[in-house]
Amino acid sequence: MASFPIGEGDDLAKKMTELFGPAQIDHMVRQANQFCWMGLPKERRSIDEVESQIRRIVERALSDFREDRVAFGTSGDA
Repeated sequence: MASFPIGEGDDLAKKMTELFGPAQIDHMVRQANQFCWMGLPKERRSIDEVESQIRRIVERALSDFREDRVAFGTSGDA
């Protein structure tokens, strides 16, 4: 995911915001759920297991995102 400091890349950031709106994000999340289901061993395929794994992966990704923003000096909310 791209991150743009304030005042830099505003036009590109706006175009990306328009392209990746709520419908696109919803589609991608649903795909991730399906991929997770398919990736689990058959004996572990359940809605609860998919939920557990998706939550684990998302929590780790958000944590890494925060850590990376600090490490690369872009820790602001912009």
